[in-house]
Amino acid sequence: MRTLLERALHDRDRGLGDDGVDAESDALEHLADRAEGDARHALTSLEVAAALALEGGHQTITLDDAEAALSLRAIRYGADEHYDVLSAFIKSIRGSDPDAGLYWLAHMLEAGEDARLIARRLVILASEDVGLADPRGLLVADAAARAVEFVGLPEAQLNLAQAVLYLAKAPKSNSVLTALSAARADIREGAPPRVPMHLRDASYPGAARLGHGDGYRYPHADPSGWVDQEYRPSESAAHRYYTPSGHGEDVASSPVGDPGDQPEEGRA
Repeated sequence: MRTLLERALHDRDRGLGDDGVDAESDALEHLADRAEGDARHALTSLEVAAALALEGGHQTITLDDAEAALSLRAIRYGADEHYDVLSAFIKSIRGSDPDAGLYWLAHMLEAGEDARLIARRLVILASEDVGLADPRGLLVADAAARAVEFVGLPEAQLNLAQAVLYLAKAPKSNSVLTALSAARADIREGAPPRVPMHLRDASYPGAARLGHGDGYRYPHADPSGWVDQEYRPSESAAHRYYTPSGHGEDVASSPVGDPGDQPEEGRA
């Protein structure tokens, strides 16, 4: 095992030779002893120890670097658990449990999970599980993702934690997901959609002769800023996609000037 580590340390093609890193003898002995015959474990720990040494500003892996690498390696998880932990993370936030969300975030950070992956999942969750119940959730998640790119770890872990807490505490709605899924199903299962004549582009020469734009009513020309007008093909006009959840800010509202309490069927 010691020979394997020394070879990996100086191999320029498959090892760390191009990094210019060396190692103290007792550091290599420690890595070899703690590997317990697992070559993959030993090589991964060596790679982590080298990264720690370089981050610390020195080219030689010390015994402290080796021990720190083994501690990190002890809580790393394999491919299967990677997805299980992500699943638990998302479900905890969706279930409005801030402590559980922080617990799984901490687990991923300690295991060396890619912070960009965590941030991407939070951005998705902000629309999928919080959505219109608190539209600011997407802004918070996006800000955390930008902080990961701009600030980086370890400081950006605070931005990730803030996003986790905000999204966990926020009211929940999946109306964005269900509305889009319903609309896409309509497109897939129905006839090829054709844009109604009154909605077609009438800006180019000859469009008027084709009837493009005929009958279109400009909402801003009405004092209320709203007109009763159909914006979909007739075959899908009666299909409703968006149904407010009633949670947080995701509630039904009527366009100004519409006398109904809610939009009519097909005018969601």
